[in-house]
Amino acid sequence: MTVSRSALDRLDAIPTLTPAIAPTPVEELSRLRAALHAAPRLLIKRDDAIPFGFGGNKVRKLQIVAAQALATGADTLITTGGVQSNHARATAAVAAKLGLGCVLIANGTAPAKPTANALLDRLLGAEVRYVNARDERAPAMEHAAMELRARGRRPFMIPLGASTAHGAAAYARAVGELLTQHPAPDAIVLSTSSGGTQAGIVAGCALHGLATRVIGVSADDPSTSIAATIRRILADLESLLEMPPGLLTGARVEIDDRFVGGGYGIPTPQSTEAIELCASREAIFLDPTYTSKAMAGLLARIRGGEWSSGTVLFWHTGGQVGLFA
Repeated sequence: MTVSRSALDRLDAIPTLTPAIAPTPVEELSRLRAALHAAPRLLIKRDDAIPFGFGGNKVRKLQIVAAQALATGADTLITTGGVQSNHARATAAVAAKLGLGCVLIANGTAPAKPTANALLDRLLGAEVRYVNARDERAPAMEHAAMELRARGRRPFMIPLGASTAHGAAAYARAVGELLTQHPAPDAIVLSTSSGGTQAGIVAGCALHGLATRVIGVSADDPSTSIAATIRRILADLESLLEMPPGLLTGARVEIDDRFVGGGYGIPTPQSTEAIELCASREAIFLDPTYTSKAMAGLLARIRGGEWSSGTVLFWHTGGQVGLFA
């Protein structure tokens, strides 16, 4: 039984780019399970295998967010992230495909020789502007938008990670996609940072009436900060879907911030082990910033005996380009 059939209908009616993303694979992690002597069945949802723009969760979000931009008549996308931002690369790819301009605000230093996502940003034709710190990104986006409007352009600003109600809606829909492929797992584990992907999966589980736990493993910020962001996005998604307040914001939001280590983008021994174990056992590639820390969190829970049975699904959000930074 779902929370609201009409809310699901409104979710499905949100405009998206065409063609839509084909369902991404759900695979068994049988060799990893054997290596861990794991009690629960282990599955993986392969959003890293989205074929467009090197894939990842941001491509799925941008299917809806870029459609929203086109509906406003935008001719340029503006967004932000780190120098090696997956979201920035995905935004640049979507802009190139749609024939739009793209301005990226990157916090950090311009690399002398661009690699990985920074190289792809350049190849995709994005204009990259650099700022020194995270708190300078939003003002720089506003300044870029003002400049473009003064030149007669029509910019559309996409917040960090496309973590808006529209971006989260893409992952609420993705839960429905998962349910066409496999019965609901007992738990979903994923990387979380700007909050939109986890908010969407939490909302999707609530809309479908699932008891599935959704465990986000932080890549950077404290659990309290990310949880507050997720609840704000859920509130915005309730409004977008014309739902009574509390139906989504009342859902459980679970963040594990024990695997951040030295901070954003800084590998830990546990995340390095996760990369090597998944590659050698399953030919699955994780990235150093996000998915490896999430997998480290999953491995620790399994080794700690958290699940004695059932099914646990790891939602791979992509980012493997970061291996080449």
